Amino acid sequence: MVKVEISIGSSCHVKGAGQVLDIFRDRIKEKNLGDKVELAGKFCIGKCTEGVCVTVDGELFSVDPQSAKKFFEKEVERRITV
Repeated sequence: MVKVEISIGSSCHVKGAGQVLDIFRDRIKEKNLGDKVELAGKFCIGKCTEGVCVTVDGELFSVDPQSAKKFFEKEVERRITV
């Protein structure tokens, strides 16, 4: 299972964390990945200037709502074992 955490702290919230979370949820539902991706919010990842902070299996990334769909395909879907 791929573990994805999105910072929902105030800095990331202002930068679109809610939108990123919605996009990830939609992708998980569209692709029927609920049993392969664990999606969680995290209060703060500690890299406020880089937000929206997302970790995938512990690896830190900076994502914005405009790049979230492409990011999910590249960094999350590629890690899923069939």
